[in-house]
Amino acid sequence: MAQITAQMVKDLREKTGAGMMDCKTALAQTDGDMEAAIDWLRKKGLSQAAKKSSRVAAEGLVGVATLGNVGAAVEINAETDFVARNVLFQDFVESASKIALEVKGDVEALKGKPHPGESRTVSEQLTHLIATIGENMAIRRAAALAVDKGVVASYIHTAIRPGLGKIGVLVALESAGDTGKLAELGKQIAMHVAAANPQALSIAEVDPAVLAREQAIYREKAAASGKPADIIEKMVAGSTRKFYEEVVLLEQAYIMDDKSKVGQVVEKAGKDIGAPVKLVGFIRFGLGEGIQKEATDFAAEVASVAGTK
Repeated sequence: MAQITAQMVKDLREKTGAGMMDCKTALAQTDGDMEAAIDWLRKKGLSQAAKKSSRVAAEGLVGVATLGNVGAAVEINAETDFVARNVLFQDFVESASKIALEVKGDVEALKGKPHPGESRTVSEQLTHLIATIGENMAIRRAAALAVDKGVVASYIHTAIRPGLGKIGVLVALESAGDTGKLAELGKQIAMHVAAANPQALSIAEVDPAVLAREQAIYREKAAASGKPADIIEKMVAGSTRKFYEEVVLLEQAYIMDDKSKVGQVVEKAGKDIGAPVKLVGFIRFGLGEGIQKEATDFAAEVASVAGTK
């Protein structure tokens, strides 16, 4: 058995772009033969996947899965919208969302779980897909919600098939009441979350730094009016209330009935459901949000491929 040195691993990594551990394994499997190790990586799809890993992946799908009082959401990205229409990719996202239920939204645990029907982990299956489909892909994030008594409801906006789409929402409602009616309320609130995109569940959960920045802007604008200090503070308080109504879920006007706040709707729902209802959490994944996409000139790209200026 040949001794595998750090330099050999480094050389193989530079030639293939594959990960350090994959390069070490390839050399061990081929008794230190560099060319054989390159072929080993290519056969496993690891070399191709690594070369694509630097390309921006901001498309793909969001997947959600629920089971009674638990739910999970995942976002898995690819480079183009075409991949979202690929059945292999859709199957992978669907499987990943179900596995995310088991691991309570832990991304690293999700990656290490066996992929259904394959002798690979979820992470290895993704690498296989990258090599098969030919685009960079990534498991970007996952999260889960659960309640002791009640339901976790879901909603997918622009669904490409059940549980898969561009925006995925989970809503957790705690109650000992009728689960069927609770689930229906949860779905309606999830639709509201998809449309209104709240940033916090309650006023208490608003990021203090964000609030301070907003209030500083309100105060500066109010001061420009030349009004007395006490009036300025009242103006800031009024602007702060409006801010809460824009970003806090329980304070937002309910899209199904804009005369009531979401919090009021939840409180009133207890009479119909047969027990008090509490909205304890939500998750909203919008595909690609926060990812810096590359600006490309499509005409220039085509000309480049064609060999023209």
